[in-house]
Amino acid sequence: MKEFDYYQPKTIAEASELRARFGKAAVLLNGGTDVVIQLRERLIAPDAVIDIKHIPGLDQITFDKQNGLVIGACATVAALSADENVKRYYPFLAEAAESIGSKQVRNRATCIGNIVNASPLCDTGTPLYALNAVVLLESASGKREVPITEFITFVRKTVLREDELVTAIRVPYVEGVKGVFTKVARRKEVDLSTICGTIVKDGNGFRIALGAVAPTPVRLPKTEALLAGKPLTDALIEEAAKLAQTEVSPIDDVRASKAYRLDVTEVIVKNGLMAVR
Repeated sequence: MKEFDYYQPKTIAEASELRARFGKAAVLLNGGTDVVIQLRERLIAPDAVIDIKHIPGLDQITFDKQNGLVIGACATVAALSADENVKRYYPFLAEAAESIGSKQVRNRATCIGNIVNASPLCDTGTPLYALNAVVLLESASGKREVPITEFITFVRKTVLREDELVTAIRVPYVEGVKGVFTKVARRKEVDLSTICGTIVKDGNGFRIALGAVAPTPVRLPKTEALLAGKPLTDALIEEAAKLAQTEVSPIDDVRASKAYRLDVTEVIVKNGLMAVR
């Protein structure tokens, strides 16, 4: 492992200054479940590691109906899955968080890290996409908010600038929202998703998000438009599930074939719509 300088900023401003100073030569350390492995396997060789875990407030999860759910950058997925407000108002997000890795991993890994890593199969990605979550960014030059659907741009790529860090993700509150999260993997536990998805019912509308079927998690706008404002009959569910297959672009890889993922896309959408109607 290459030697690096280790920094432990105590404020967001200090962390932003370090980010700006080192640019691409720095890596942020949060939960560390990916960064430590990448360091050990020499997949990355930064000049500086910036540990943000000691910045006060970043580990908080807050909720009220006006501001919605705010997930701090250092909040672990274990804390997210156990939070009473998350379980009450966003139970499918809690389920997605609970599906990540082992208990030991969930006690270290963070929801924000899961998103910033920008993997197409990130488990918390599809519920956050379906919930219209917003990513909160901060740097020395100011703050900005980016819809999560615009934050991840490709595999391992985001719009995060070199001098920025993610401080939180905000999830709007919607009265009476219903949702279902589905994860298909090779093993029941401690495995990455072969394909995952979230279906949300919001009034007479539906939001559908899938992971591991494109270079990023994706929403299915054509399928959502087909469903909008219509009675959710068996025939409409069948039509929507077939249409969903045309809005994804999966690949063959070590976990599954393209054909398998297309078949499972249909099943996830069909079963999810039946569960929320």
